[in-house]
Amino acid sequence: MLKRVFRLLLKCMLWFFILSIALVILFKWVPVPFTPLMILRYLETPASQRHSTWEHDWTPLQETSPFIQLAVICSEDQNFMSHNGFDLKAIEKAMKDNKKGKSIRGGSTISQQTAKNVFLWPQRSWLRKGLEAYFTCLIELLWNKQRIMEVYLNSVEMGDGIYGIEAASKYWFGKAASKLTRDEAAAIAAILPNPRHFKAVPATQYIHNRKTWILKQMGFYGNLKYNDN
Repeated sequence: MLKRVFRLLLKCMLWFFILSIALVILFKWVPVPFTPLMILRYLETPASQRHSTWEHDWTPLQETSPFIQLAVICSEDQNFMSHNGFDLKAIEKAMKDNKKGKSIRGGSTISQQTAKNVFLWPQRSWLRKGLEAYFTCLIELLWNKQRIMEVYLNSVEMGDGIYGIEAASKYWFGKAASKLTRDEAAAIAAILPNPRHFKAVPATQYIHNRKTWILKQMGFYGNLKYNDN
């Protein structure tokens, strides 16, 4: 009996590795049509309101404003171009702040957020964190930084029922993502900590202050250059 259970578990693990690697390879080239979060949000919404609660338009990275790429890096993960998926200094700082009882957002990189958004569920647990680390390693190994940024910008929640930068740009500013200005990009990046609660426009004082900080960081960071192909 124990041998059967062990063999079954071994087969399940083997198939999980095969399917997960195949899926990551597929999404290296194919647009991600939807994410688990999109489905969960959809199911949480009353049936009478579902027609207006899912806006998602995939946009190639070259058709998005370079300002939004720079803004999310400065807001979410300033070491994105240099780390291999995990920012150990940010994780260490988050752990220290947590021990002190401070309110924190955690040390998740853009790569980790992409892995979570595309392949996993939103609720926190040790199982999800472990799988998040696994998928983060996979996408860092099999994708390049441009692809990670492209998938991130097309999968992240940027408003209530708004997914991806194209839908967010049209919703908040009535224009295509390629037309976003530096100020507008910073405004969208400023709401990412809680996009269902915060608004890019009209901005509260808190969001205005965050946007100002992001704009300063964008100035310090300089031009964004991808080194890999």
